[in-house]
Amino acid sequence: MSAEAPIAEGVLEYLIRSIVEEPDEVRIQTSGEDRCTFSVTVADGDMGRVIGRRGRVANAIRTIVRAAAVRDETEIDVDFVD
Repeated sequence: MSAEAPIAEGVLEYLIRSIVEEPDEVRIQTSGEDRCTFSVTVADGDMGRVIGRRGRVANAIRTIVRAAAVRDETEIDVDFVD
């Protein structure tokens, strides 16, 4: 778990694991100093599920996780790594 944004990271992990078919393959790396960045990696066949049509699912995930980051009193970015 991230020391900067534990609530946001927990919400992100829950959402991603709920969407994909292989939840054990979900990896979240945290980076950044002034702004926390989560880099999400999933199994090969699951990236389409995470991105969604026209990126709608990915944008919804970003919106929810940014709202959760308010509780952590920080700003975050979510990147989906292929």
